[in-house]
Amino acid sequence: MAPMTLDELRKLRESKRREFAQRTEGEGRTEIVIGMGTCGIAAGAKAAFSAIVDQVALHGLENVVVKQTGCMGLCAAEPTVEVVRPGMPGVVYGRVDEEVGRQIVDRHLLKGELLGEHLFDKPAADLLRPASGRA
Repeated sequence: MAPMTLDELRKLRESKRREFAQRTEGEGRTEIVIGMGTCGIAAGAKAAFSAIVDQVALHGLENVVVKQTGCMGLCAAEPTVEVVRPGMPGVVYGRVDEEVGRQIVDRHLLKGELLGEHLFDKPAADLLRPASGRA
């Protein structure tokens, strides 16, 4: 790797600060937790993780925490992603590839819609209520 200029180092530092901020918990933040156990990684969780992080950055969502966890115990549905958003019940999506990861950000976070075709675990219907505002 070629030596970096001071300007390049500053840009890299700022980029890493933004990435770190996306993994830090905070009150009132939306949490996206991606199962990165062995089975999740083998099923493509790294690509889904990257797609979600990229989509969050693309939309400039600062109130979203993206983090990883070990096995969620849902091996048959890997890669799995749990989304906990204020004002909405937590859900777990299964078989999340890169495209579904982008849809989680675009539809669930930005529009408050559940991706019914990928819901693996969801709350009872009486707990669902429309969300307001952006993530």
